[in-house]
Amino acid sequence: MSQRLRPVSPIWVAGRPQHGEEEFFVTHPFDDSPVGATSWATAGQVEAAVAAASGAAAECAALPAHVRAEALDHVRRRLDEEAETCAELITAESGKPIAWARIEVRRAVSVFRWAAEEARRFGGEVQRLDTDASAEGRMALVRRFPRGPVLGITPFNFPLNLVAHKVAPAVAAGCPIVLKPAPATPLSSLHLGALFSETDLPPAMLSVLPVPNHRADQLVEDPRLPVVSFTGSGPVGHQIRQKVPGKHVTLELGGNGAALVAADYPKRDWAAERIAVFGNYQAGQSCIAVQRVFIEAPAYADMAARIVEQVKALPSGDPNDPSCKVGPLISAEAAERVQSWIEEAVDEGAKVLCGGGPRRGALVEPTVLADVRADAKVLREEVFGPVLVLASVDSFEVGLAAVNDSRFGLQAGVFTDRLPQAMLAHRTLDVGGVVIGDVPSFRADQMPYGGAKASGTGREGVRSAMLDYTVERVLVLPDVL
Repeated sequence: MSQRLRPVSPIWVAGRPQHGEEEFFVTHPFDDSPVGATSWATAGQVEAAVAAASGAAAECAALPAHVRAEALDHVRRRLDEEAETCAELITAESGKPIAWARIEVRRAVSVFRWAAEEARRFGGEVQRLDTDASAEGRMALVRRFPRGPVLGITPFNFPLNLVAHKVAPAVAAGCPIVLKPAPATPLSSLHLGALFSETDLPPAMLSVLPVPNHRADQLVEDPRLPVVSFTGSGPVGHQIRQKVPGKHVTLELGGNGAALVAADYPKRDWAAERIAVFGNYQAGQSCIAVQRVFIEAPAYADMAARIVEQVKALPSGDPNDPSCKVGPLISAEAAERVQSWIEEAVDEGAKVLCGGGPRRGALVEPTVLADVRADAKVLREEVFGPVLVLASVDSFEVGLAAVNDSRFGLQAGVFTDRLPQAMLAHRTLDVGGVVIGDVPSFRADQMPYGGAKASGTGREGVRSAMLDYTVERVLVLPDVL
């Protein structure tokens, strides 16, 4: 499939299509060809969107659940109808292989389905208060109400599904949302804005504003947006929290995802395939991609050979090829950084088990390293590229400690079929999620998702995000039951 230049996409200001004063091209990471264009939102358009969201907050909060649910169902159906178009758009702007882009669209469809269901059942709870004598004759009704308009800031690596994880819960909870997509990948979110314009929601429920990163502070610091939901790099996320300590801020930040393989795990081919694929899917540009792999010593040589074999078998190149599994990074600059980290590790004594060749534009060869120094960037930091680091550990418990030896704590994968080891991992690992029998990259879109330590605060997953976007309010009543 050849790339084609699409018409200039309008931005969405309080549900209305507009164009800014300065247009820019969106380019394909594989060959830098232009694939679409849109415009930067002007300061006046940003002001109009925020003012509209603030002014419509009460109206959006009061929307009946069925209205919100029906709108979300409409978007779900339309995404499903346009699944291939949306997948092609994701590949065009992000360089994601079309096979993975199709999966991303299916996941976004699921997110909107879950949001429609949660909008219908997101209620409250009744508490009896006569557990103490002083509260006899009283009961409490605990309900959740919107905190107000949300600022959603999304990254480039999942230009549709991570947008869905901001927008769908906000709509389900009755919160207007102003969305700032990643400058490199705004087209998918703008297309989503067009689908929302077909619904009966108040127009101010959603604005989609391409804004250069250096102008994002205007949105972050605006007091009319009391909730900030950010997914992206750690330094930027922490700067946001410092700038607005009085706001409710949720941060989904980076990771250097680890997998631990127990010596007696019987499904070694499965483990090797999953580690290879999910160390390299999205070209490694996922915060829960596998990066660090710890293998109990008796299984190390065998597992290392299996992983290398699987990595070598991954087709890479043009992301429009349906067989492609590893496409380009988002830019040549990103690829140059990843390549420099590989070379630095090798210069310090790391062994290249496969890959490690020179980059081609934004393409980095899938690489497996061993004997990496403990302070190497490819081990300590988030590579965000197609790099796996293998290490042998003396025991399962030592492996758990190695997984924890990181400033990040998003998710971890543990390949064991022993229940006591699974429960030990769940108790021990300081991460947001532990996946047994699979890689840390597994995510079901309805489950709570988020990290510990430098990997962020708060949780996504539709209901979890709705909890973050709302606040409890208690009503104490005479016990009339």
